[in-house]
Amino acid sequence: MTRRVLLAALACLLAATAAAGQTPQKTAPPDPHAGHHMPEQEQQQSPAQKYFSDVELINQDGKSMRFYTDVLKGRTVVIYPFFTTCTSVCPPMTRNMAKVQEALGERVGRDVLLVSISVDPATDTPERLKDYAQKFHAKPGWVFLTGKKENVDWALYRLGQYVEEKGDHQTVWIIGNEATGLWKKALGLAKPEDLIKIIEGVANDKGEAKAAATTN
Repeated sequence: MTRRVLLAALACLLAATAAAGQTPQKTAPPDPHAGHHMPEQEQQQSPAQKYFSDVELINQDGKSMRFYTDVLKGRTVVIYPFFTTCTSVCPPMTRNMAKVQEALGERVGRDVLLVSISVDPATDTPERLKDYAQKFHAKPGWVFLTGKKENVDWALYRLGQYVEEKGDHQTVWIIGNEATGLWKKALGLAKPEDLIKIIEGVANDKGEAKAAATTN
């Protein structure tokens, strides 16, 4: 990913959310890697990996997943924040994700990774996430993530999704093709057919923007 394309992607991710009727992030959480700099390792990282970081998260099966290496790298991802005890916007957003899963069929897990990140990791253990995932008939290729609070907070922050109070979380979905550098936002409560169209467009991106940035 070129620096130009990465900056364009990050501008999309971290743009003010007021236009979407969302509450922007207030303060940054502590960087879990502060004071643990490894210059040689950092030199080998791509710009995207340096930005998003590679904090360890845990999925609903209790499996460790590195945020960049195992979740984002080379994939099209659809990411949204939620928590299992939420009774307002989380259930309809998750139902929308279930409809996306159904519409995309075999592409889920192969071309597209669906990602639900808990904003309440203290409560949302892998066991709770697994129960929640089963309620919405989640199949392989749809992961529910929790982990140490500082790691979860940092991953959400780098996505522009961090909030201090779980009930303040956004209803914005982050839809990105890490391989080509195309990133978009969409309202998670939109019509499923509209969300599916956006996701398919991002997943089918061939990297024209990246190629143009390279030649300019």
